Formats: sequence, structure tokens, C-alpha cells
Amino acid sequence: MTGAARIRDAHVAVVGVGGVGSWVAEALVRSGVGQLTLIDLDQVAESNINRQVHALSITLGQAKVDAMAERIALIHPGCVVQCVEEFVEPENWPHVLPAPVDAVIDACDQVQAKTAMAAWALQTSALFITVGAAGGKQQAERVEVADLAAATHDPLLAKLRYALRRRHGAARDGRPLGVPCVFSRESVAPPDASCTVAAPDGTLNCHGYGSSVAVTATFGMCAAGWAMRALATKKEPKSHL
Repeated sequence: MTGAARIRDAHVAVVGVGGVGSWVAEALVRSGVGQLTLIDLDQVAESNINRQVHALSITLGQAKVDAMAERIALIHPGCVVQCVEEFVEPENWPHVLPAPVDAVIDACDQVQAKTAMAAWALQTSALFITVGAAGGKQQAERVEVADLAAATHDPLLAKLRYALRRRHGAARDGRPLGVPCVFSRESVAPPDASCTVAAPDGTLNCHGYGSSVAVTATFGMCAAGWAMRALATKKEPKSHL
């Protein structure tokens, strides 16, 4: 079987369909992946329009998985899409998956969920890649893929690494953990109060880090690209639930 055929026959789960995950799904479907499972409980909001590919004026308030599924149907009508309106939690993983999958791409921002998925992948040898935090980053050209042990300048991935080592026996002392990740060595830029929108009471709203679609999309494209290269050479059966 050729690499293209393996990609066509693959079933990929995308966990988190937001600023990074929506671009993951976009790349996978445009590359011919035949089956996708989209997992997210969130809805499209106006604040998502700057960085999420499915966020449009006509999709506001819609479940993100449904908005992405409708977009996929216009791009690749033959792609089978299963939508799961849930957040991944340690208690429901991997049972939240509706069927065996060939790969899981973690684009969520919850440490406990990321830990559950990564620990499962290490235990089952499932094809898996996790994505770090894109907020506060501005330089898309600095995004890279490496083993989780090598990730720097990313508090989210640092917490994941700590949890895997402390609770799941992952390698220490700088040795590879066997968990691929997408991250950037760029330092996180703190929120700029001079650029925030005034809150209803007239004060400045300084909550959260800014995000650039150039960066979030690059994170997603790197994750999707890694997964497709791995799928093209993968010969093992689908991961067991």
C-alpha cells in the first residue's frame, strides 16, 4: 500500500477544534484523510474569528465540531466525520473515541487531558502528537516538532512532562519521553495593557495572552504534517480502545 493510500484510509482523531485544532482538521481533510473524529465541547464565538478557520459570522454560536464538519463536507464530501461534543478528561479517555483510530492529534489546552492521552499513547504505542501553547507567541518561523523532553519556553508542555514523569514513569534526566510535540522556543509575550479593549466598567481587560493566526495555524500545520508523514509509513493496525 502506498503512503497516499494509507493517508486516504486513515482514521484520525483531533482533540480540541479551536485555534490550532481547526487548522489540523483543515490540513488533514485537504490532504485526503478518509475519516476524522472531532472532539470538543465548545461553541464558536466572535473572539475566535481572528484565528480559527471555522469561525465565521454565520457559524457564531454553533458547536465547533459541527461547524468544522460542515466545512469539511464542502472540501472533501467523501470524508467520514464523527463529531463528539465532549471535553476529554482522564475519566473518559479513550472511551470517548467512537471507534479505533490510526492517530490522535492533541490540540487541547488542559493538562489533565493531555496527560491522560499521552500516557495512553505511551502504554499502547498509539500514533500520537501533542501541541503546546501558541498564545503569546508571534514568530511562526520558530515553531518546531521535537520530543517532549526537548520542549522549552512552554509552561503547558512543562506541566505535561512533569505529570508524565511523576505519575506515569516517563523517562527522566533529559532522555526522550517518546512523545512528539509541537512548540516554539520563543518567549511568551505578556499581555499588553495598552492594546486591550476596555471592559464594560471602563477598566482595561488584560486577561489572557494574545494570539496570532500565523502562529496558531503553523502549530496546527506542523502537527498535521507530522501525523501524515507517520501515517504514510505506518503498518500497524488501528489503536485499541
